[in-house]
Amino acid sequence: MKDKKKEKMIAQDIKIEPHKKSDTDKVLPVKLTGNSRFKFNCHKGVKCFTACCSNINIVLPPYDLLRLRKRLGMSSEDFINQYCEIEILAKTLLPVITLKMQNDEKRSCPFVTPDGCTVYEDRPNICRYYPIGMATLRNKEAEGGKDEFYFLTKEDHCKGFEEDKEWTIAEWRKDQEADVYDDVNRGWMDILIKKKSFGEREFPEIKNQMFFMVSTNTDYFRTFVFESSFLDTYDIPAGRIEKVRTDDAELLKLAYEWLRSAMFAQEPLIFKEGVLAARKEQADAVMRKVYGGKDKE
Repeated sequence: MKDKKKEKMIAQDIKIEPHKKSDTDKVLPVKLTGNSRFKFNCHKGVKCFTACCSNINIVLPPYDLLRLRKRLGMSSEDFINQYCEIEILAKTLLPVITLKMQNDEKRSCPFVTPDGCTVYEDRPNICRYYPIGMATLRNKEAEGGKDEFYFLTKEDHCKGFEEDKEWTIAEWRKDQEADVYDDVNRGWMDILIKKKSFGEREFPEIKNQMFFMVSTNTDYFRTFVFESSFLDTYDIPAGRIEKVRTDDAELLKLAYEWLRSAMFAQEPLIFKEGVLAARKEQADAVMRKVYGGKDKE
């Protein structure tokens, strides 16, 4: 009975989930940690090589999208138009980017060939994690109010589990560089979790557009930071400003902080001294002009 309850919890709160292709594929209802061990290996000599690269739904978080489009030397807009679709997440009602599969019988990934993945060094994080999944449960007693853990998916066709190579999950994440992707995308995932806590309540369209643009177009956000009043408004250390100027990963982390402020009225960014007072004075001046010096009734 406990296992059934645990399996239900996993199904409800999965954040990074290996794809399942048939009803007999198994998500093992066991919470794993970074020290948990498993046997798995994938290489061209495995009979099922590239079989997992079709008929799948791959959401591209901002860093995944950034790595792919830069590898191909494409702008955000061109990459999205050619390789992606826009999807509204059911439990957050926020727009995200998914990788568009090819229009063939298998619905193959556009980057897979019989010899393997053509963008392997910059492949999406869900591909890096496979066959591991990562889940987040809301837990007030856990650090940060959430409990992150891992689980294992076994697909019928996969022969990788018959290999002798043994890993801990922490070793697997490091070897696949999934930890790098997690670090950069974590702020974006936190926004999704925060929005999910609001229930299925739609945000104004302007907020959805803002979330989409900042999440998908680093060039747009960099222009916003350096060619608007952004740096006159927020107290950003000089060292961080220089990192943001040249490092897209640091730019994305700043973007998530700004989104939290703009979407949820949180204040992860510190206003410069006098900014709030000036804004209040400006608002008061508008009110005086509207009401002609009379008190608002």
